[in-house]
Amino acid sequence: MRISGLADASGVAVATIKFYLREGLLHPGAATSATRATYDGSHVRRLRLIRALTGPVGLSVQQARTILTLIDAPGDDLYATLGRAVGALPPSVLPAPAGDPDPYPRARAALQALGQVYDPRFPAVAQLETALASAEDAGLPISGERLLAYGRSLRELAEYDVERMPPEPRAAVEYTVLGTALYEPVILALRRLAHQDVAAARLDLGG
Repeated sequence: MRISGLADASGVAVATIKFYLREGLLHPGAATSATRATYDGSHVRRLRLIRALTGPVGLSVQQARTILTLIDAPGDDLYATLGRAVGALPPSVLPAPAGDPDPYPRARAALQALGQVYDPRFPAVAQLETALASAEDAGLPISGERLLAYGRSLRELAEYDVERMPPEPRAAVEYTVLGTALYEPVILALRRLAHQDVAAARLDLGG
């Protein structure tokens, strides 16, 4: 298909497609002349991925490029690549202070209580530390009982997700990034709706 057909198939404007081509986010089409090229389904899929990253996920072009590079070349250490890819997603965190032997004490204690891996290099550890500290500062710290309840439920979700992760490295990175970015708002909304449903039942508001 020509670039106009690619725009129709993907829902992305021609000018935007040309911008992605110049920036290297979208791979070139097959040249048919000095000024023309044809495109196929792989370009449609890539545009949908770029649109998801720069639209609902809210990444900048540079952040999207980082993730797309990891998808294109995941390397031999898939675990580390998945960590870097998820770490490129918002919210961003500041690096731990140099020389601090225990930069994330709250997160470390929480993960140890849950029996989970504590790897301070994983960005979500710093995110957890910030969230736990914010709850403490607001006078509503996370109790051990609540931590276990949340952790066990989320562990089930994680097992469900990972069991369905594609075996091919590139597909695995894409699945993990989009699943994290696009499904987390669904989890948040479902939690709020569950609160609404339970509260209605407890307060006898259902009828």
